[in-house]
Amino acid sequence: FSSHFYTYYMVITLLTYGCGLPTFPPILRRVVGGEDARPHSWPWQISLQYSKNGGWYHTCGGTLISNEWVLTAAHCINLNTYRVVLGKHNLVEEEGGSVAIGASKLVVHEKWSSLFIRNDIALVKLETPVTFSDTITPACLPDAGFILPNEAPCYVTGWGRIYTGGPIADILQQALLPVVDHATCTKPDWWGSQVKDTMVCAGGDGVVSGCNGDSGGPLNCRSDDGSWAVHGIVSFGSGLSCNYPKKPTVFTQVSSYIEWIDTVSTTRLRRLPLRAVAAEAGKTAKKDRQRTTMHPPIGCPTAVSKHV
Repeated sequence: FSSHFYTYYMVITLLTYGCGLPTFPPILRRVVGGEDARPHSWPWQISLQYSKNGGWYHTCGGTLISNEWVLTAAHCINLNTYRVVLGKHNLVEEEGGSVAIGASKLVVHEKWSSLFIRNDIALVKLETPVTFSDTITPACLPDAGFILPNEAPCYVTGWGRIYTGGPIADILQQALLPVVDHATCTKPDWWGSQVKDTMVCAGGDGVVSGCNGDSGGPLNCRSDDGSWAVHGIVSFGSGLSCNYPKKPTVFTQVSSYIEWIDTVSTTRLRRLPLRAVAAEAGKTAKKDRQRTTMHPPIGCPTAVSKHV
C-alpha cells in the first residue's frame, strides 16, 4: 500500500508542478553583465558541492531533470565525495525550501575526452528522490536533435564569477546569452573546428558569458508554451577572459544526448519540444582575426571553489 501511495503522490506532485514551469517566473531583462536572479525563479538550478576537510565547497552548477537525476558537465566529476544542493538562491545563507542530498551514482559519458573537451556531459543520481515544491522543480528536456535558431534568446544561470578573476557569486546570477549558430561559431576567427555539432554556442559579444563556477549549469531556453528546457550544459570558454569577443560560451548540446540520458536514467524523462523559440535580430560582428586559446573547462574543482 505504501509504495503505491508514494507512486501516486509523486505523480500528483509532478503533474502539479510540471517541468520547466517555475512557481516564481524569472524577471527577464537585458542587463549588461548579468544580474541577480529573482529568488527561486530557476528552481531546477542546483549547486554541485564536494567535501574537503570537513566542509562543503561549491564547484559546479547542474540541472534537475527528474526527482532523482541531475544533469551536469563531465569535467565537473572526479573522485571527490559530492552532494547536490537544491532550492538555493544565496549559497552562503540558510534558506527555507532548500535541501542537500548526497550523490549515490556518478555517470560520466563513456566517450568523454578531457583533452578535446568532447561529450562533456554527466548524470548524478540522488541518494533519495527529491520532493518537488515551489523552490525545487525539474527543467524540461528538448526533443532529440533539436537545433536552436541563431539569436534565440536563452539564459545562462549559475553562481560563477561575475567577471574575470572575480569572486564566485553568493546570489544566483542570470544573463541573456543569444544563441550563435554553428556556421558562425565554427568560423576561423570564432571557435573554428574546436566546436562540434554536439555543441551549442551562445554569447560572444564581449560583455556577457558563462564564467568560472558556472560549469555544468544550464542554458535555459523558453518554448512557445512558456515552459523552459535545458538546451545546453556550460562546458568551456576563452582562456583570455570570461567575456572575450567572438569567443562565446560553448555548451554541450543536450538534444544530441537524449538517447544517452534516457539509457542511463532507464526512464523516459519529461520533455517538451521547443517548437517556436523566438529569434531576435542580431547585429553582425566586425571582422576580427585575433586568435585565442581554448580555456580549460570552466568550473574545474581544482580551479575554483567556494566554501558554503
